[in-house]
Amino acid sequence: MRSREIFLSVLILVLSCSTLMAQFNYDESKVPAYKLPELLKLNDGPPVKDAATWTGKRRAEVLELFRSEVYGRRPGRPEALRFEVTKKDEAALGGKAIRREVRIHFTSKKNGPAMNMLLYLPAKDRGPAPAFLGLNFRGNPTISKDPGITLRKGDTEAARGKSAGRWQADMIVARGYALATIWYGDIEPDDKRNAFTKGIHKVYGPANKIPPDGWGSIAAWTWGLSRALDYFETIDEIDHKRVSVIGHSRLGKTSLWAGAEDERFALVISNNSGCGGAALNRRAFGETVKRINTSFPHWFCDNFNKYNGREGDLPVDQHMLIALMAPRPVYVASAAGDRWADPRGEYLSAKHADPVYRLLGTKGLPARKMPAVDKPSMGQIGYHVRTGKHDVTAFDWKAYLDFADMHLKAP
Repeated sequence: MRSREIFLSVLILVLSCSTLMAQFNYDESKVPAYKLPELLKLNDGPPVKDAATWTGKRRAEVLELFRSEVYGRRPGRPEALRFEVTKKDEAALGGKAIRREVRIHFTSKKNGPAMNMLLYLPAKDRGPAPAFLGLNFRGNPTISKDPGITLRKGDTEAARGKSAGRWQADMIVARGYALATIWYGDIEPDDKRNAFTKGIHKVYGPANKIPPDGWGSIAAWTWGLSRALDYFETIDEIDHKRVSVIGHSRLGKTSLWAGAEDERFALVISNNSGCGGAALNRRAFGETVKRINTSFPHWFCDNFNKYNGREGDLPVDQHMLIALMAPRPVYVASAAGDRWADPRGEYLSAKHADPVYRLLGTKGLPARKMPAVDKPSMGQIGYHVRTGKHDVTAFDWKAYLDFADMHLKAP
C-alpha cells in the first residue's frame, strides 16, 4: 500500500512538472519573430552617431525608460547613513584574510533598519584592494566555513559554509581581491506578502502609496549595494574606484540594475540572470515576463505588468540594459543546463549591446557568434556559457577574476 502511495505521488509530481514545462518554450524554432528597440536612435528620431550623443543624451533616455517601465525609481542616499564596525579578525581564513563585519545603518535610530556586511580583505597586500561586492541568498555565515562569522538569530553551526562553493572566498583573496557580501533579506524581504511593509520600503513610506513606477524589490536591493559602496568610500583598505558588483539569478538582475543606476561600480557581473536580467525578453524562451510578474510581483515596478504576454510592446529590451554599463566592463555568464534563463538570449543581449561599446572606443564583445561551452570570450564585454546547471561555480569565479585582472589591475 505504501509503495502504491509513493508511486502515485511521484506520478502526480511528474505530470505536474510536465504540464508546467508545456506552458513555456524551450524550442529555438518556436521563438517568435521579433524586432529589438533601436539602441542607437534618440526618442525623437535622430540616430546616435557619436560618443557625446550617447553619453550626453541617449543613455539618460534609456535609463529613464527602464526606471519608468521595468524596475522603478529608487531614492538616493539617506542623510543619516552611518557605519559601525562590529567585529574584526586580522587572521581569518587561515591567516590569508582580514575579516571585518560592518553594520550599515539606514537611519539615525539605534535599533533602526540596517544591513550587516561581511568583508574579507587580502592579508598579503595591505594597500587599497579592488573588491567584489554581491548580495547572498542564505545569510553571511553560509558563504564560508569560517567559524568567526557571526551567526544570525536562528542560525545554527550547520549554516556555516552552506553556500561556500558559490563564493570561493579563498580563491578571491588569494588573487588579491577583497570580497564583501550582505544577506539580501537585510535590505528587503523577498516575499510578495511582506516586501513593501518590512525592510527599506517601510522607511520611505507605506506600500499603498507606491506609484506605478515606484521601486520594486530589485531596485531596493540595488539601493543597498550602493549604500555598501558608500561605505567603501570612507575606508582606506578598499579602492572604491575598483569595485565589481556581482549577482546570481534574481541577484544577477539586481547587479545589472545596480551597475546601470550607479556608475561608481567599475565592473558589473551577471550570473545566470535570465528574464528581467541579461536575457532578451522578446525571445520569450524559458521564463517570460508574464510568468515572472505573476510569481514575483514584488520584484519590478507595477508598470512592468503592462507587458505580460506583450513583450514586443516594451520600449526597451535587455541589450539596452547591458549597454547602460558602457564603457565600463560587463560580464554575462550562462549555464548550458539552465534553459529557464535562456543562455542564447543572454548572449544575444551582450552581442546587441556591442555597438555602444564600439561607439565609445572599446573592443566590445569579441565573440561574433555564441562561444562554445566552457570557452569564455573577453573584451570590454565578457561572456561564457559553462557546463552545468543554474549555479555559481569555481569555473565562473576563475573567469570573473581573469576578467577583473584585465580591467581593474592597479596602474
